[in-house]
Amino acid sequence: MFKRTLALCLALTTISSTATAGETLDIWRSDPTHIFDAKDVELADVIWAARPLVIFADSPLDPIFAQQMKLLRAGQAIAQDRDMIIIVDTDPSARTIIRETLHPKGFNWALIGKDGMVKLRKPFAWDMRELSRVIDKMPIRQQEMSKP
Repeated sequence: MFKRTLALCLALTTISSTATAGETLDIWRSDPTHIFDAKDVELADVIWAARPLVIFADSPLDPIFAQQMKLLRAGQAIAQDRDMIIIVDTDPSARTIIRETLHPKGFNWALIGKDGMVKLRKPFAWDMRELSRVIDKMPIRQQEMSKP
């Protein structure tokens, strides 16, 4: 796991995608409910600004993927309050840098912290309230909550 986390951090500094420098962060800041396709994301742009939640599936028709997206929409306010940027990758043939680094098998999601490190991975859908509890225990989130 450490090697994959380290590899993701290193990849974040060299990612190239269809997003221009700063565009991912600008789009997210103007619309925090926007759901990004992994091939259109510049993850390096969001380090220290957002917590990427990357949701993988082998197809957008995957029932677990559909369940996760439904849970996400129901908890959208929770995601916004915790500076989460939602990224989906449902096309294994696209071979995005995120997929190549994290090596998901079937449905899987990964929460990446503001520091660029993988904080949590699960192979099943999770309620946003459960995810918020994990985020709220993170040191950076603790600092955010203590600010007036």
